[in-house]
Amino acid sequence: MSLSTIGIRATRVAMVLALNMILCGALAPPAAAQVSFGSPGDPPRIAFGAGAFDVTPSTGSRRGGTAAELRAEYRAGDVLWFLAPFVGVSGTSDGAFYGYAGLGLDINFTPDLVLTPNAAAGYFARGSGTHLGSWWEFRTGAELAWRFPDRTRLGVAVHHISNAGITRRNPGAQSVVLMYSQPIR
Repeated sequence: MSLSTIGIRATRVAMVLALNMILCGALAPPAAAQVSFGSPGDPPRIAFGAGAFDVTPSTGSRRGGTAAELRAEYRAGDVLWFLAPFVGVSGTSDGAFYGYAGLGLDINFTPDLVLTPNAAAGYFARGSGTHLGSWWEFRTGAELAWRFPDRTRLGVAVHHISNAGITRRNPGAQSVVLMYSQPIR
């Protein structure tokens, strides 16, 4: 597969994510005047999480199955307009490793309730677990979190990871992770 084909598919993934974000804003309930995008008052944060990787394993293929997942991220805050870049690493109990970078967007439904759709891409090593088909994988999903007065957050993140069809094998995997983020002062 050529690099131009990979670039085209990555662009398609980014466009689908952007359209989903726009639709989320456009289809908000009538109280949309209270919904705001971005969190310019929030400082950069470190986030830690624990949960499960490949929570919906396929029974018809030779896959690793569900494994425990640990995750750590640095979230830069609103740097690009209302978009927040982040970098992170995750690992599973099956020895898988994923190092990634991406962008997130805070959608504030109240001053305390924050939905953060996000997308990332990076290097994946499967260990003895689920074979996702490529060393380059994309991750899309969202985190729903409660923001406390001290700007810490506690939430649940749900993500899908796949190679977006850049290789013939592309089973994908889902993660559900409890996340805690702490501002860096």
